[in-house]
Amino acid sequence: MTPVQKLAGLAVLILLLMAGAAGVTWQVQDWHMGKKLAEQAGQHKGDLARITMAAAAQVSTEQEKRLAAEQRATNADQQHTKELSDAQRNQARLRDQLATADVRLSVLLAEDPASSCNVPTTPGAVGVVHAARRAQLDPAHAQRIIVITDDGDNAIIALRACQAYVRAISP
Repeated sequence: MTPVQKLAGLAVLILLLMAGAAGVTWQVQDWHMGKKLAEQAGQHKGDLARITMAAAAQVSTEQEKRLAAEQRATNADQQHTKELSDAQRNQARLRDQLATADVRLSVLLAEDPASSCNVPTTPGAVGVVHAARRAQLDPAHAQRIIVITDDGDNAIIALRACQAYVRAISP
């Protein structure tokens, strides 16, 4: 073997060793990269688990708030339904009393300077005024007045129910 052949063989051997070393280097880098990717995947899985648990806790809290608001709204609805029922029962009783003449609506008459009746023009204490003259209303007019006041009472009860509902669902 000539020195050139030996040198060529040595060069080939060096190239083979370098190629082997490069292959080993690539495998070591691949192993390190795989390890890093596995660690990142583990961290990502842990992050996803924490996010999922936080989202589940938030959903649970929101459901509890919604159920509490629904319960308050239900209680308020029951209360206002009872108020409305009681008011309607009282209104029906008053209409029946007016129809049977058990109760009569009357109004105070104002002072008439031409008559000899002295009815004070300034309002006094609430109650029966013994000296004042009163005029009884026609039963049909009294019924219409009761219907108007019934509508007003129903409107006030409905307004209270709406306000209670808004308060119940508002945070």
